[in-house]
Amino acid sequence: MLESLRPFLTRILNPIAEKININPNIVTLVSPFIALLSAIAYGEKIILLGATFILLSGFLDVVDGAVARFHGRTSKFGAFLDSTIDRIADGIIYIGIIFGGYCDWFIGILAIHSALTISYVKARAESQGVECNVGIAERAVRLIILMIGSVVGYLTAPIYFTYIIIFLVIISYITVVQRVYHVWRQLK
Repeated sequence: MLESLRPFLTRILNPIAEKININPNIVTLVSPFIALLSAIAYGEKIILLGATFILLSGFLDVVDGAVARFHGRTSKFGAFLDSTIDRIADGIIYIGIIFGGYCDWFIGILAIHSALTISYVKARAESQGVECNVGIAERAVRLIILMIGSVVGYLTAPIYFTYIIIFLVIISYITVVQRVYHVWRQLK
């Protein structure tokens, strides 16, 4: 879904990547600490700060890949590390959201579960030789929805953020179904 934005993002990110000539894995490893700051902000009910740290964490998630590609430092381990750190960051953010009372524990666990399952289906598909970049709720979309939900919850009432998290869980499971169906079609 967001793959069509790659040329546009590349034009924006290349000048940034040019200035950051460090091991991209270092950039990757900073992301969970930013996610932890987001979780703490949500836990302390500072909803806009939580959203701001999600934005920063997401920004680092695209910068690490841009740095790797620009400086010719892409690697299988880097891709593996990036994907692993993304799952850790997702879980940390949702734990903060749950702790802050923006959703009950069950909805929060479903949000974590659906995010992990989306990633698992893609990884398992790729282990079978099937490209699996399909679905309406890729990680970037989920993070954008969380940020928008935070702003909506701040401007109106926190219950609307809860509704947006429920919506996010639903579209995340729809994405799982879309990916499973895609893999089924490719492998049959």
